[in-house]
Amino acid sequence: MSSKTIQPSGRERAFAEDEIIVSKTDIKGRLTYVNDVFMSVSGFTEPELIGQPHSLIRHPDMPRCVFKLLWDTIASGKELFAYVVNLAKNGDHYWVLAHVTPDFGPDGQIVGYHSNRRVPSRAALAKVVPLYQSLLKIEAASPDRKQGMETAFTALVDQLKREGKPYAEFVLGL
Repeated sequence: MSSKTIQPSGRERAFAEDEIIVSKTDIKGRLTYVNDVFMSVSGFTEPELIGQPHSLIRHPDMPRCVFKLLWDTIASGKELFAYVVNLAKNGDHYWVLAHVTPDFGPDGQIVGYHSNRRVPSRAALAKVVPLYQSLLKIEAASPDRKQGMETAFTALVDQLKREGKPYAEFVLGL
């Protein structure tokens, strides 16, 4: 099963404000750990998740350029906060405010990644959804998927420059 075979239902699911979705991956993004909240919200079991790419829960309404920013940031050894819409096993979606950090081994090299995800504020999502829709349109306008992602990434970076904010400040200020 992959996110490409799951059809979005259009239904949103929620989780409690005091719950935290936790996962860990190896350096290639394959899941190595998921907590009970992750399994409960996503609808997947631990055997269905461990060893699978984290992108298993990628919702098609999530701009690829935001994941490019995420991967570029964490691969450089920095943390990142991002709003993400995920896809549950049954096709429902759920929004999170993700905090993703690299895990370092004893030699200082990145050995994996850790993500904690919380319930996002509805006010922030009211600003994020239109931004993500505009980025998706940019991505879709190119016949080449990679070029579309790069063009949308440039548009996102340009917007941040216009606002005079790094991405983390932009996200946490919503």
